[in-house]
Amino acid sequence: MAQMPSQGTNTHKSNTAKRGFASMSPEKVAAIARKGGVARAAELGSEGYAAMGRSGGEARAAELGSEGYVEMGRKGGRKRAEELGHEGYVEMGRKGGQKRAEELGHEGYVEMGRKGGQKRAEELGHEGYVEMGHKGGIRPHLDHSDFDEETHMVSKELKQ
Repeated sequence: MAQMPSQGTNTHKSNTAKRGFASMSPEKVAAIARKGGVARAAELGSEGYAAMGRSGGEARAAELGSEGYVEMGRKGGRKRAEELGHEGYVEMGRKGGQKRAEELGHEGYVEMGRKGGQKRAEELGHEGYVEMGHKGGIRPHLDHSDFDEETHMVSKELKQ
């Protein structure tokens, strides 16, 4: 009587031979992946990709929570600061300010200042403004000979 192989014994060749994508060159794998990506893009369209991105973003937000996003932003800021250095940050701020000024124009800046002032007034209240005035006051390093007490404005450019 023929003896049956015992269970668990591998009667096939070893699994060490490369099969499928593992047997292909990286270029061929990339070409196949590219074709799949193009087909999926045609199938979904831009709205489909937008929905997919939103869904992924919502899942990531639920995963991280607000503290995670704060930490992610902090890490990114540190990395960017290392890359740019102080001068790079100054230049980035200058360019951003110019771009924002172009977008808003003078009236936009006036409105932004008004809203910011209202918000700060709500936060501080009258007593907070009084205290801020006592602490800040008029800066001694500036020439305030043209300071108008009634309008609280300097009529000429500040001398530095």
